[in-house]
Amino acid sequence: MARSRAKDYDDKRLLILHRSAQLFAESGYVGTSMNTIADGCNVSKALLYHYYQDKEALLFDILSAHLEKLVAAVQKADDETATPQARLKTVIGTFLEQYRHADAEHQVQIASLKLLPKDKQQPLLAKERILVDILADALAAARPSVNHKRVLKPLTMTVFGMLNWHYLWFREGGSMTRAEYAEFVTRLVLSGAADAAATLTRSNGKSKPASKGRQKELL
Repeated sequence: MARSRAKDYDDKRLLILHRSAQLFAESGYVGTSMNTIADGCNVSKALLYHYYQDKEALLFDILSAHLEKLVAAVQKADDETATPQARLKTVIGTFLEQYRHADAEHQVQIASLKLLPKDKQQPLLAKERILVDILADALAAARPSVNHKRVLKPLTMTVFGMLNWHYLWFREGGSMTRAEYAEFVTRLVLSGAADAAATLTRSNGKSKPASKGRQKELL
């Protein structure tokens, strides 16, 4: 007869994932051992192995859970019936709000996803592409002039850079709230994107607008 799971199995697993993400963010994936993780989670090594057979399985689940939550939140927030400017601000604000309690997971995503075997990277990269597509669509809707193959990808990646690396300087309770930073990034993009796009299109002649299908190919 199969052994039944404890009632708090999922709670303990989530605790292990979050604490492991913190340890990976602090010391690096390579520099963190299963012994260190067990100690950091206040569990025995035997119990840790009951949940995860190795660090690779832990890393995959950390990133999968983080990206699934992020995709669900951004998809829910992405309202194509809103004004394009409001839609963009909401999407940007949702990313920042989701990072509020997931700085460690976010740092691990940036630094360690590439350390997984290629077959395990693929489903995670597919989730990342969903996020890229949503932001790219919102940007193209808010500023149609950026909907060109030489402009949309660099603009999308630039905005992700402003969001993904905010943890290096942003402090809760500091001079700017997450909502204010979302407003700041949105206004910065809306005020400067058209001029930046014009510079690129002039330097390479007239570019053709990218369809939504083409956007996904470019990104």
